[in-house]
Amino acid sequence: MSIILALLAALFASFTAILAKIGIEKVDSNLATAVRTVVVVIMAYLMVAITGQTDSIFNISMKSYIFLILSGLTTGMSWLCFFKAIQIGDVSKVVPIDKASVVLTILLSFIILGEPATAFVVSGGIIISIGTFVLIGKEKKNDRKKKKGFNTKSYIFLAVLSAVFAALTNILAKIGIEDVDSNVATFIRTVVIILFAWGIVFFQGTFKELKNISKRSYLFLILSGAATGLSWLCYFAALALGKVSIVNPIDKFSVVLTMVLSFIILKEKPTKNTIAGAILITIGTALLII
Repeated sequence: MSIILALLAALFASFTAILAKIGIEKVDSNLATAVRTVVVVIMAYLMVAITGQTDSIFNISMKSYIFLILSGLTTGMSWLCFFKAIQIGDVSKVVPIDKASVVLTILLSFIILGEPATAFVVSGGIIISIGTFVLIGKEKKNDRKKKKGFNTKSYIFLAVLSAVFAALTNILAKIGIEDVDSNVATFIRTVVIILFAWGIVFFQGTFKELKNISKRSYLFLILSGAATGLSWLCYFAALALGKVSIVNPIDKFSVVLTMVLSFIILKEKPTKNTIAGAILITIGTALLII
């Protein structure tokens, strides 16, 4: 069941990046993140209410609260870096770098959580890593053909930071979600993220731009938030049932789905490296499912 939920999380996550890319045009990336998070927190609370877990929010241990809050903060940092990166770079270039977090997550799950390093998990992780670096290599090769401007360097750096924070998110969430309903855990984390995101918006003063966001951008940001909410609900339910070293890499299969959608919807051009990297990531993911 955890594998099916992880695959569903990957599907919804792939739509998240595409919808956000369309909605984030001419919108400050931090403000866009804050708007999307409103949708996510509403969805998260509705799931808590529907499943009758509202009272359990106040019965969680202090340890779980601390790790869920830390997980929410690292998610917020990852989001801010990621959505700024896709605003100034191609989705098909940023997403593979961001999803390199799978490598770090697998390593941390072995070291910190003590999960078993089976042959399939290690092999799948290695192949996914190779596929990811093939895609990152494509970006660097293209960079050499261009003038190395600020935007090129900055969105690669932001995507790398996003990956680091995403890896920390998974480990902290796994620790915090023990003995906690996955929907409740998702809601708590999202509350932290929305406070974090809107705090930055008000600090920067960009909340004044809310009235200037077009209806089209609002629509796609809301749809992106809804896709994120569905992805999170599936992912953290999978995380509660399965191992981080397996669930996270399967969820990161969204990198392949996102690239396919970016070629079809955003008209971004595929290359040999893109195709080769996607095939390797698919093979690595398949090994984890076996």
